[in-house]
Amino acid sequence: AKAIWTRAFFPPLPSLRLPARVRGGRVPSTMSTHGCSPSLLLLLSCGIRLAQACTTLAVGRRASADGSVLLSHSGDFVGNADARLCYIPAADHAPGSRRPIYWDKEDHPFFVGPGRGNCYLPKPGEHPYEPIGWIPQVNHTFAYYEAVYGVMNEHGLGMGETTCSGVFATTAIGHGGKALLSIETLTRLGMERSKTAREAVKLMGSLAESYGFYGAGSFEGGAESLMVGDPQEVFVFHVLPDPSGTSAIWAAQRVPDDHVAVVANMFVIREIDFADSMTFLFSDNVRTVAEAKGWWHLGEPLDFTAVYSDGEYAQKFYSGRRMWGAYRRFGLTGLPDNYTDLRHDAVYPVTAKPPATLKVQDIFGVHRDYYEGTKYDLTKGLAAGPWGDPDRFMMSNDNKVSGGWERSIGIYRTMTTHVVQARSVGQGSVLWFGPHATAGTCFIPLTARSSAVPVPYQTVDPKNLSRDSAYWAHRTVFNIAKIKYAYAMRDVRAVQAKFEAEGAALVASLDAASPPLGAAALNAAYAEHAARVLQAFWALPDQIVERYADGWLADGAPIGYPEGWLRAVGYMDGPPPPPQQPDPSQQQQQQQQQ
Repeated sequence: AKAIWTRAFFPPLPSLRLPARVRGGRVPSTMSTHGCSPSLLLLLSCGIRLAQACTTLAVGRRASADGSVLLSHSGDFVGNADARLCYIPAADHAPGSRRPIYWDKEDHPFFVGPGRGNCYLPKPGEHPYEPIGWIPQVNHTFAYYEAVYGVMNEHGLGMGETTCSGVFATTAIGHGGKALLSIETLTRLGMERSKTAREAVKLMGSLAESYGFYGAGSFEGGAESLMVGDPQEVFVFHVLPDPSGTSAIWAAQRVPDDHVAVVANMFVIREIDFADSMTFLFSDNVRTVAEAKGWWHLGEPLDFTAVYSDGEYAQKFYSGRRMWGAYRRFGLTGLPDNYTDLRHDAVYPVTAKPPATLKVQDIFGVHRDYYEGTKYDLTKGLAAGPWGDPDRFMMSNDNKVSGGWERSIGIYRTMTTHVVQARSVGQGSVLWFGPHATAGTCFIPLTARSSAVPVPYQTVDPKNLSRDSAYWAHRTVFNIAKIKYAYAMRDVRAVQAKFEAEGAALVASLDAASPPLGAAALNAAYAEHAARVLQAFWALPDQIVERYADGWLADGAPIGYPEGWLRAVGYMDGPPPPPQQPDPSQQQQQQQQQ
């Protein structure tokens, strides 16, 4: 982690172009600003938030097998994750009401207080958070599901988030800056006030301009990206603070109906066609700021990523490898796996047409990908150990060995992953939700017409294991499976496949119910399915230990080690056999002959 944190740049407030650079040059990574040093302790004391390194996917409705728009998000968190899924009820508000805005610190508990359902009510020892500001409230707000970010509302609008680097950054009101709105808050406001993706993009952009936007502010940078979709269309949305730290710069590009898109911690929107309002939405200052800074001139194409991104962070290929990997899983072959500078070189398309239509299960598969079957396969090599474990943990602060690991799409530090299947049929859009790492999770369905989250998915304390928590069930399975990863994961995948198929069958059966079921009946059906998933996954750790403990199979046969691994670690150079002893009968015969 030390090598990552020392790449952080912290802004002298109200904002800073991060890092300050002349075209083609960068400030050394040892820079610190405004008294902040790139250490976790001082990072927190300066009001900078821990953040995520997420992957988002989008599939247009003509690129999906059932005509749904698909979008997804994996929250690959560094820190004390809040992995709860919560339901925020619809509400009416009195004329003249104000909507409180809170500082988003992201980790657990990211919010404590009334007015947002039962999920966030104070527990013993907790106290309600204080707002950092207010905006005018609307007369009615829509119901939605929330997992730190707003993920899907009652009208089938869905979103997925990924933090990006940006050339400007700032911090929140009350934390050294003048900006009011984070990406988390923008998604909630979009969910509360919008029925369509286009409406949500315009609303979030306008609010960010009016009240100021602040990003994660960690090593990842101060900008953000969202996939924003409804049953008809889906957009890639990028936003970052403006140079003053009191407004925002943003742009959005519509994904063609027969295309897919991938965003992985770096902007992807390239040339904006300012005359095409069907495909592109944007703030007016996209051009004026770039022109004032001398980064763009009237009459030239404006490449949003080249102008406003600060490229990949942490390491080269941190974003690009995941884009390559996801497009590969979508069936798009022949894309380069190497490049010089992803910011300036348009190596990967903003969107692309897949050779075949995609199912929800295909999106699950992308999020579980460790580049298996490629030269970057993380289940291979000495680092994977004898059992093909693809995860590479973060290095300690005491590590003195320079280097790095490939950044895979699937990763051990995922907080939650969700897929929104945006559709107009049956119960409306479907939210598929999985807590903890995708390799060990099971996606359960909820719908736009249901109105509750099963209790085990609201029960999360990342520091205290609970048998009532789905998050802890999947986290336990994932970690226990590592005792014999390649073997144990066969058992895990079998249970995943069984219950994810049952979830899809349940959605189909409830869609077909006549007359349509009400919210209470839907809630009960989905809660029963979730309870069965919880029970099955809490049974798995015992089954794995019974089957693979101490290097033996349950039938008593030793598993041993893969031959290639034995050769790689020098097994053949181990202690030799004991000296061969002479045959006693031969010794006696020799003595008689003498």
